[in-house]
Amino acid sequence: MPEASLTGEVHERADGNVFSLFEAAAVANAERPFLVVPGGPLLTYGGMLAETARAAAWLRWLGVDRGDRVLVQVHKSPAAVVLYLACIRAGAAFVPLNTAYQAKELDYFVADSDPALIVASPGLSAEVVESDRPRIALRGDLEAAPWASAVDLLGTVAVAPSDCAAILYTSGTTGRSKGAVLTHGNLSSNVEVLGRAWRWQEDDVLLHALPIFHVHGLFVALHCALLHASPILFHERFEPAAVLRDLPAATVFMGVPTFYTRLLAEPALDVDVCRGVRLFVSGSAPLLDATFDEFAERTGHTILERYGMTEALMVTSNPYDGPRIAGSVGPPLSGISVRVVADGHPATANQPGVLEIKGPNLFSGYWRNPDKTAEDHTADGFFVSGDIATIDEAGFVRIVGRSKDLIISGGYNIYPKEVEMAVDALEGVAESAVIGIAHRDFGEGVVAVIVRAPGSDLRPEAVRSALATELAAFKRPKMVVIVDELPRNAMGKVQKAELRERYKDAFAAG
Repeated sequence: MPEASLTGEVHERADGNVFSLFEAAAVANAERPFLVVPGGPLLTYGGMLAETARAAAWLRWLGVDRGDRVLVQVHKSPAAVVLYLACIRAGAAFVPLNTAYQAKELDYFVADSDPALIVASPGLSAEVVESDRPRIALRGDLEAAPWASAVDLLGTVAVAPSDCAAILYTSGTTGRSKGAVLTHGNLSSNVEVLGRAWRWQEDDVLLHALPIFHVHGLFVALHCALLHASPILFHERFEPAAVLRDLPAATVFMGVPTFYTRLLAEPALDVDVCRGVRLFVSGSAPLLDATFDEFAERTGHTILERYGMTEALMVTSNPYDGPRIAGSVGPPLSGISVRVVADGHPATANQPGVLEIKGPNLFSGYWRNPDKTAEDHTADGFFVSGDIATIDEAGFVRIVGRSKDLIISGGYNIYPKEVEMAVDALEGVAESAVIGIAHRDFGEGVVAVIVRAPGSDLRPEAVRSALATELAAFKRPKMVVIVDELPRNAMGKVQKAELRERYKDAFAAG
């Protein structure tokens, strides 16, 4: 933490840098494996310290100073992990971008973040986007990394906990993406809280198959392992067969709901394969109750679901010891406050409203956008998440949906999650997404987009008939559409904006 002098000046210290937490663990466990890549060379924690010191010095040689942005669009690899750690070690701000972004989208991110350096994997858009900023190509293997021949080393740079460590751009489903500024203090406090909440152990081994341009893979999975110098079985992408091959050697696995549904489709998933795992975590999108139940039946493990977002990192978690309730994301983590507000007033137990968040995990604001930052915060410092939630008498949070997804039909508020739960419970339904589409008479009409379960011949009329005794008439879908799959982003979240665009004229004739 910074020290305040008698004159009121604030002096930064190296231990204000989140990397100092990882450095302390690595020094004490230098010979322990850090990244274990199938078929690749082993990188130890001592090797990580040397690589990041060399890469940080290389960044400085390129002219990247403390506080400068480094915009990165790279495939997942050991070199990509080292680059991220080198950036925060050097006091630079890491700006990771989804590898699916195209050149036109990149133009905006480059202009908005004003990076001192652009790093791109060959073949990705950042390699060719128009910019006069220095640009470096990064391949996956460390031996070919651009800093491999550097001779200088850079120690951990002193920063204040309030200094920017990373800028992560939101998905931009309601307009231009916004850059959420995450500080060293945000990252440090959140990983320490998670380590305690999830009872991280000395002998833990993490199986990492998530992307690393997102909070889940970067600041949750990777950071938890780094804080405890845990070996990481490092998979560059999620492949069910490869995960099942390595799962017996792991003790912790983190995934999005899609990972779990795909694992359940594998006959090899059973109790024996999962015997050594003590913790399965799911996040980034809602986990269906059916997936929760089937996974427990097949493996003997109860998935721990948690809730977080780009602007607040991890916010709530089902307990490690205690009930893990399907459909709930648990109570708030230690030191974090949450509340639900409905129509401008505190909600009663189980009453839906907008979830608001406050704590040391909360971002410092949107990059160069003070108006939006102010708009999304209350006068007493809570962040207005935009998620619709309920909190029960025991303090457990359930996410009902997004405020922008709220459907108002005939003057009645309809929460899509409630309708989805009823639809998903029907025989023959694999999953569903419920959206509101403009309707001449009702303002909005409810549309249920459904993926059939394998082998099912479910028909729309059967869905409507079954829901007649499950939902009030105003909540029932006025249209049911059967599709092969739902559109998702890289983290497995269903893209309802895309569905609304696809079916925007569904009720055009009345």
